Amino acid sequence: MDYWAFIVATFYLISGGLAVNILFNRARPFYKCFIVSTIIALSTHAVWLYENIFLINGQSLPILNVVSLIGFFIALLSAIMSKRLNTGVLLPVIFGFNIINFIAVAHLPSHYITHLEMHPAIGSHIIFALLAYSVLTIASIFALQLAYINYRLKNHKRPLSMINMPPLMTLEKSLFQFILIGFILLSCTLFSGFIFLDDMFAQGNAHKAILSIIAWILYATLLWGHYTKGWRGQLIVYITIIGSSLLTLAYFGSRFVREIILN
Repeated sequence: MDYWAFIVATFYLISGGLAVNILFNRARPFYKCFIVSTIIALSTHAVWLYENIFLINGQSLPILNVVSLIGFFIALLSAIMSKRLNTGVLLPVIFGFNIINFIAVAHLPSHYITHLEMHPAIGSHIIFALLAYSVLTIASIFALQLAYINYRLKNHKRPLSMINMPPLMTLEKSLFQFILIGFILLSCTLFSGFIFLDDMFAQGNAHKAILSIIAWILYATLLWGHYTKGWRGQLIVYITIIGSSLLTLAYFGSRFVREIILN
């Protein structure tokens, strides 16, 4: 059993609880404790990744390790931007996801050894893919938050005065900033894949390439529509969520079935 995973999950649980407390209290009590616990959670997470992925001979990249790596990127980016973009409402969800993943890691240990040091070009492709997915996942969480605020405003629900929520225009601006950055990273992913991967459309990999290309087209259309036609509202939420779902299927669909369900 991976006890280090439980240690990381514990610190994420503490940080998530403090984030919820701050979210519902404008006085921001325990904010310094939240910062310290978040730094410890991210630091222990980074140590776990180093010890469990980077081996003496190769890298261990089963699906749960990859998900943990993506969860680290998402948590790190969200924590860094939490004050400037008021992403505190997202942190309990992100930390909660990492807790669930570490519980799964502790109970479902697996190994998938690769040797990226022998193929640095492919390693760069994988890094672009992980960063693209992380950024676009944050964008999809922003989109859900935007949809929720729009729903309350349109249906004249009680204002969310007790929750520290970002202004609607700030949230929408941040959403498109993330989509643009994620789109650039996804473009680099596809470009490097076409150059460095010989079997990108081979059997077993074709669905990854096709779904990623469809997602790229959706994000390209969304950015074009927003900056030239002024698209806003529910349409951008739907397209963002669909694009993120397609990337999830592309990156993890077959591996989840093969590594988790079948094994």
